[in-house]
Amino acid sequence: MAKVVRLSANDVLRMRGLNALFAEAFEDPDGYAASPPDDSYLQHQLAQPHVIALVAIAKDKVVGGLVAYELPKLEQARSEIYIYDLAVADDHRRSGIATALIAELQHIASQCGAWVIYVQADYGDEPAIALYTKVGVREDVMHFDIPVEKGEA
Repeated sequence: MAKVVRLSANDVLRMRGLNALFAEAFEDPDGYAASPPDDSYLQHQLAQPHVIALVAIAKDKVVGGLVAYELPKLEQARSEIYIYDLAVADDHRRSGIATALIAELQHIASQCGAWVIYVQADYGDEPAIALYTKVGVREDVMHFDIPVEKGEA
């Protein structure tokens, strides 16, 4: 079984391994590998307490992982956790890695006072839908991407 580890600012190489896994799993090399951030950017982001990057390690290799973000709320003194990306390498799927990653995130969420973890799945992504149905309650919502104009730097 793979070991689940939360990444810190010292884990840039593992984060790069996770981004490579995301690029392959999501078939999105442009989004995850075309313009990688430099080490100092990754170190800074991984040091942020609201950034949660978990990896599953087997034989010193990243075989799964997730990136989630803690979102503080203002209507009550609590937060939510949003799973942005979750993937497992093809040759390690159906071995409990995704469930172990989510279980560790649930533990972290409990420690930081989050009241819920939420995630989106695409229609037709049956493995993701099955996983999230197993660990959570389905809520059908609409998702909108709102473009942002490029500002002057």
